[in-house]
Amino acid sequence: MDFAAISIAMGLAIYLRYLWDRSLLWDIYLDLWPMLFLFPLTFWLAGLYGVGIAPPEELRRSTYSTSLVFVALGAATFMYKAGADYSRGAFVFAWGLALVLVPLGRGLVRHLFAHRSWWGAPVLVLGAGKTGEMVVRALERQPGLGLRPIALLDDDPSKHGQKIGKVRVEGGLNLAEQYAQAGVQHAIVAMPGVPRNRLLELLEAHGNRFPHLIVVPDLFGFSSLWVASKDIGGVLGLEVRQNLLRGGSRLAKRLLDVGLILLFSPIIIGVCCLLALLVRLDSAGPIFYTQNRIGHGRKPFQAWKFRTMVPDADAVLTKYLETHPELKEEWLRDQKLRNDPRITRTGRFLRKTSLDELPQLWNVLRGEMSLVGPRPIVEAEIERYGANFALYTRVLPGLTGLWQVSGRNDTTYPERVALDSYYVRNWSVWLDLYILARTVWVVLAGKGAY
Repeated sequence: MDFAAISIAMGLAIYLRYLWDRSLLWDIYLDLWPMLFLFPLTFWLAGLYGVGIAPPEELRRSTYSTSLVFVALGAATFMYKAGADYSRGAFVFAWGLALVLVPLGRGLVRHLFAHRSWWGAPVLVLGAGKTGEMVVRALERQPGLGLRPIALLDDDPSKHGQKIGKVRVEGGLNLAEQYAQAGVQHAIVAMPGVPRNRLLELLEAHGNRFPHLIVVPDLFGFSSLWVASKDIGGVLGLEVRQNLLRGGSRLAKRLLDVGLILLFSPIIIGVCCLLALLVRLDSAGPIFYTQNRIGHGRKPFQAWKFRTMVPDADAVLTKYLETHPELKEEWLRDQKLRNDPRITRTGRFLRKTSLDELPQLWNVLRGEMSLVGPRPIVEAEIERYGANFALYTRVLPGLTGLWQVSGRNDTTYPERVALDSYYVRNWSVWLDLYILARTVWVVLAGKGAY
């Protein structure tokens, strides 16, 4: 798929350049096709054909690797004095297309095959406690990572035979050698609570059996992306890159926000005018709706939306809950109703596609929001965030975010809080780009929106 994506990018760029200038000698580019095998080779050297790579990290590696090969090809044509024969525009266009098509191709392959039994590498999970259960459920929830749990091992006899998700606790840790001899190369040690000496014994024993051994440390709630191991005079250390404290990263995020809005501004303005007309024709009342939300540093701001409710929405909701008392629990739990009587016909479409939030691009331009960030909340929701509210206020709330691409309204409120906290702890421009790409697919599918 990588080779196909690169080939399509090159072929399409050359064809479009030829349409622009018929004098282009397109046949000379055929000499470059063997060079395209440099892309898969570079991807392999960058570790892109392994398993267990987080999507933002994969996006970062593929972007750097693709750019590196294009720069090398450009330098080679210059060194051999063939640069004048090739179109620089075609190269630049192919570069841009490849940066988009390679991740899209990889995403398509995962979508088609990640749930197949032959996908990925089998992994043995050592430890069937809460941590082991968390690991198994996380891997089953994200099959695209390529780590496929096949068994759990634990020395507690009472756990033998139990199932966590689709995986059974097969027996004690002594069975690990049998799995290693059967060809399993990946194992995860999920026992952060064991004494240090016992943990070292396990690592020493199983490290000689499994080529790939992952240790889950007792650092729950800590950053999991952008953490690098460091040798400090023979002592193992973990370096956590605090991207929130790096001015360059924050500037890049702001430039990404403004740049994307300006780039697509003609389309955005046209769509907003059309939607405003639909809202006006559908029901009486204003086109836009504003609501106080909590922003960066707990500073309040007015979040803009297209109006999706009838003008007397509060009265309609009160009357509806009085006649349907069984729905009060759903409203109190999620502050949302799956079949909300206040929603207009146009409003239902806007919410299904999330287009009702398009006016919040004005909030992004004003610096009150970002394209990606935690879901903007109201004052009444602070209590639900608990200790995690301090994390929420460290970044700008977002037009989209992990919550929106992870099930949206199908997720529980505690899950939303956990996703927002994860985003803040692991924030980076690469994570933003991954979420933006996922948002397009989620909005088109309309999954979890109401």
